[in-house]
Amino acid sequence: MKIFQREQRSLFGEILDWMLTPLLLLWPVSLVLTWLVAQSLANKPFDRALEYNVHALAQLIMVEDDGRIQFNLPLPATEILRADESDMVFYQVLNNKGEHLSGDRDFPAAHPRYEVPAGEVVLRDDELRGVDIRVAAMWVRLPLVGDDELALVQVAETREKRSVLAAEIIKGVMLPQFVILPLAVLLVWLALARGIKPLHRLEERIRARKPEDLSPLNHRGVPMEVVPLVDAVNDLLRRLNESLATQKRFLADAAHQLKTPLAGLRMQADLAQRDGNSTEELKRSLEQIGRSSIRATHTVNQLLSLARAEAAGAGLQRAPCDLAQLVIEVVQELLPLAMDRHVDMGYEGADPGSAGVWLHGNATLLKELVRNLLTNAIHYSPSSAEQPAVVTARVLPDPLARMVLLQVEDTGPGVPPEERELVFQPFYRALGTGADGSGLGLPIVQEIARQHGAEVVLDDAQPQRQPCGALFSVRFPALRKAPVLEAVGD
Repeated sequence: MKIFQREQRSLFGEILDWMLTPLLLLWPVSLVLTWLVAQSLANKPFDRALEYNVHALAQLIMVEDDGRIQFNLPLPATEILRADESDMVFYQVLNNKGEHLSGDRDFPAAHPRYEVPAGEVVLRDDELRGVDIRVAAMWVRLPLVGDDELALVQVAETREKRSVLAAEIIKGVMLPQFVILPLAVLLVWLALARGIKPLHRLEERIRARKPEDLSPLNHRGVPMEVVPLVDAVNDLLRRLNESLATQKRFLADAAHQLKTPLAGLRMQADLAQRDGNSTEELKRSLEQIGRSSIRATHTVNQLLSLARAEAAGAGLQRAPCDLAQLVIEVVQELLPLAMDRHVDMGYEGADPGSAGVWLHGNATLLKELVRNLLTNAIHYSPSSAEQPAVVTARVLPDPLARMVLLQVEDTGPGVPPEERELVFQPFYRALGTGADGSGLGLPIVQEIARQHGAEVVLDDAQPQRQPCGALFSVRFPALRKAPVLEAVGD
């Protein structure tokens, strides 16, 4: 259970922890290494003194004419060897037979002579009478005696001077660290506090902004590591600005477009409430109210469709879609409207499920695109029972270009070249057509096409005839391979 874990972590504290923790962990390691180095340094001068004493004692070993080995240590030399203010000094001399010649008898045994070359001083740590000692031993080859005749000389001393010297070295090294370590912590703290000051200045700049200010943040004075964060915030501000602009435009468009039908509803309601109205006049007023309400409902639905298409953006949910199947479904949905207006509407082109008709998109928005194109063609194509208009929807795959083409063709009056860009602007309606609409259908088509990486092109359907008709073409990027659909069991 993490009792002290906080939901929000401080960047300052996080960086400070990662900088100071290694420093504080390495400090004990530094103490241990300093102790080991101090011990090694303290041993060297005293070990050389022990080696010198061993060689000096070895010079005092003599071989008599009769072969006996003698060790003559003058009394002054004995006093000098034993004299030491801090440590006790011990020595031992054994002849070639291991017999004691001089010194302390209870001296620790040395290395066997076959393990150590003659004339080489060997240093070791040992214990004598319960006291730790440092021993220097050497096997001495005896003159005028056989090659395998060796005498042993050992000199030892206690370790008091060595410990004192090692402690002095450690004090000289470690005591300054007790001053340097807090100073280093303070300097790290100050450096880190100075390093994150640009973040505080950036915070102050953001807080000082007015709520309506959505302009990008300036990179001036921002550390290099924070630039990606500022770029992400600027991108968020840009998208938020676009979203607010879309909402404002939607509200303005809704208010503008609903003003007329609502005014008509109010006027017809006032007319219906006048005294002395006949039944026919009341019926006509109610019919006008019904048409105005239908127009207002259609305008609201178109505005919502345009807002939904514009707001989709990066959050648009996409999946493999069969464009041929979607177009056929929309054609079937609009058949009652086409029959009511005496319009001969049909589909031709690729079959559903065939290769080249699949694209990656949102099925709901794609059907809205097709519905607006077909509804626009039905409304703007003059038709009668004697001379029915023809509206044709096509889906044509283009495997070489890896595209799939959607076409909606009608036999209406067409669109003059000078108005072909204007018809994609919201609320623009061509004059003289007599068709009822909100002027939002084609802007919705263009926005949905843009969301799917497609382009809408408007041409004459039959340039050599009059009326020439209109041909809307939308080219979508097609999937390279048709998706594998899993079979659903009964």
